[in-house]
Amino acid sequence: MSMEKIMAIVSHWQVALMLILVVLAAIAIAPRFEGGKFTTNLQYGLDLQEGTWLQMEFKAVVAGFETDKDPGDFAKAIQDQTDAEVYVLDKNKIEIRKYIPREDLETVFNTAGGRLTSYEQGVSKQTAEDVKRILENKLNALGTKDARVNPLVGLSGVSHYIRVELAGVSMAQAKEIVGRQGKFEIRIHTTGNETENVLYGDSITTVGVPSHDSPGSPVWGVSFTLNQDGAEKLQKAAIRTGAVSKPDAHYLDMLLDGKVVYSAPLSPDLAAKLAQEPIRQLYASTGTGDAGLRDAKNLEIHLRAGALPVDVVVAGSGFVPAELSDYFKLMCVVAFIAAAIAVGIVIFLRYREPAIVLPMMATNLTEIVILLGIATFIQQLDLASIAALIAVLGTGIDQLVIITDEILHEGKVPSPTLYTKRLSRALGIILVSAATVIIAMVPLALMDLSSLRGFAIITMIGVIIGVAVTRPAYGEIIKEILSK
Repeated sequence: MSMEKIMAIVSHWQVALMLILVVLAAIAIAPRFEGGKFTTNLQYGLDLQEGTWLQMEFKAVVAGFETDKDPGDFAKAIQDQTDAEVYVLDKNKIEIRKYIPREDLETVFNTAGGRLTSYEQGVSKQTAEDVKRILENKLNALGTKDARVNPLVGLSGVSHYIRVELAGVSMAQAKEIVGRQGKFEIRIHTTGNETENVLYGDSITTVGVPSHDSPGSPVWGVSFTLNQDGAEKLQKAAIRTGAVSKPDAHYLDMLLDGKVVYSAPLSPDLAAKLAQEPIRQLYASTGTGDAGLRDAKNLEIHLRAGALPVDVVVAGSGFVPAELSDYFKLMCVVAFIAAAIAVGIVIFLRYREPAIVLPMMATNLTEIVILLGIATFIQQLDLASIAALIAVLGTGIDQLVIITDEILHEGKVPSPTLYTKRLSRALGIILVSAATVIIAMVPLALMDLSSLRGFAIITMIGVIIGVAVTRPAYGEIIKEILSK
């Protein structure tokens, strides 16, 4: 192809736009060699990268009831008997944020003046969304972007489980961060080993980074600031128990999920200050060495993100080793190359003209590159997403065939006016087809099913790129090539 012909092709704004997007996509993907390995900026999901998945069960109950009492009064009676947080969902349904067997709950309801009509372990959809938000905040604090948090909601609207996928995170680290409620509590010793609650983590306003408790000290910990109400609660408890006058007899305990992370008497200076005024700035020690630093980092994450509204337990888990993820990557590349070769062979057998086949395949692969460039910012690539890429490859060729056949009616290139008319008609057919695909994919994209959602998003983006960029560009390319 002569330079004059190439310049004529590039002079069309549709083609120039496609080439600009390809360059930007290549910059976004950034293929390179680092540490002797080929790498890119593409985000990989759990299928294609070493990582962990956890499926956690909510230790709570959504129960239906009948009673002559006001629903709020009935919920208060249940709360008093169970020592659990109880929320009214509607006029005959409540959420109990504590697991209670059905038989025991029936007794509690009868005592409270009601009757149990339905029982389902789990939480409401709103609570599940709150859990999702808190877990995402914890994972953001961990510094991982390759994470998915999806509540699994049943037909009744009750969420029984929540699934978390963490690419590049070990099983132990995942369970430490995600598989626990993260409930922070400060308690004070009264007499002997007896303690009483002073405040919970919701009284904390700011959290510092892990640091040593004093210059040169080997002890790690995290500083944090209480709100005014929390500081006043601490002062009142310290004065009431005698911790300000006899600090050695009234230790202050800091607990995370019931585990003591700090226990020590008030320092003389702090005791003296508490006797005079509320103190808002505190420090929780976690130990020395690497273990102390690791515990301090975990404590920081939980303090910043807050506690989950309900307790969770790990109901299932799995780990994808690096060897298996590398194998999946290789197989995906092989499958994509095989699909591209097969498509190219079929197109060649149909037209038997390299001047048609090569631009068609180049345009189609250009669309994939642009799609991958966009995916670096919005979507992880897992096996379902790779399947969507191959589907885009196939549907893209279908639409280019429509354009080619419409233009080459009777085996020759028509006049410019008739060419434009035929190209517009082909693009109209493609636009209707693309709209149908997008409408079909929208429900999957809105669902919480992570794999299907990725498939739908990649498919929709590919269709939009094709209609808006690559199909019009191909029409101009094929016109310039075949006009001779």
